[in-house]
Amino acid sequence: MKTGIKLFLSSIFLFGLSTPNCAAQDWPDLNRYRNENQALLEARRNDANDAQKNWVVFMGDSGTQGWTEKDPDFFTQNNYIGRGINGQTTPQMLLRFRQDVIKLSPKAVVILGGANDIAGNTGPSSIEMIMDNIISMVELAQANHIKVVLCSTLPSNHFYWIPELKPADLLIELNRQIKAYAEANHIPFVDYYTALVDDEKGLNLAYRIDTAHPSLEGYKLIEPLVVKGIEQALSCQ
Repeated sequence: MKTGIKLFLSSIFLFGLSTPNCAAQDWPDLNRYRNENQALLEARRNDANDAQKNWVVFMGDSGTQGWTEKDPDFFTQNNYIGRGINGQTTPQMLLRFRQDVIKLSPKAVVILGGANDIAGNTGPSSIEMIMDNIISMVELAQANHIKVVLCSTLPSNHFYWIPELKPADLLIELNRQIKAYAEANHIPFVDYYTALVDDEKGLNLAYRIDTAHPSLEGYKLIEPLVVKGIEQALSCQ
């Protein structure tokens, strides 16, 4: 009997020791925008004109976070909400999709992701796995009456944080599959890739800060493209 009690108490002690480590983990980075989301929803509740605004969430990785940092006026003036996180992969985006998209009740969501999956930021990932995550985000949005805009990844022939990888052709194939899925399901597709690519399948030097991230000039180039895609999505019945 005493032995059983000791084992029981030992298990509680060990569980108690391990619990803080588990609780400290935030793999999808849900804390990144939690406070901003709460503040935004509170402001919207107090805005008499909120119902007339076409709120749009941009869900993504560093390509989206960098956009909000380099051209914040583009977002504030258009009621766009930037929810990009540097380095994120599509499974991480999927896990925070409910918090950072659905609970904000936007009219539409712009989804940009997949490059970090190819880089292996959170482990090996196939294009099929990336597409599964993108499709799951699309289905979650549609189930909650949120229009969807799908985007190509940005071009790159070199990820500086993993120089041994040659990502160009993998990105091209991923973009082909995203576009094919969008067309088959009547979802607007925005082709950032063609606008920004150079003749070596990389990000054009005139529009970049490094081999994977656009400059302000690069974002300015693609802004009319995504605005058109959003307008197309919102006009669909």
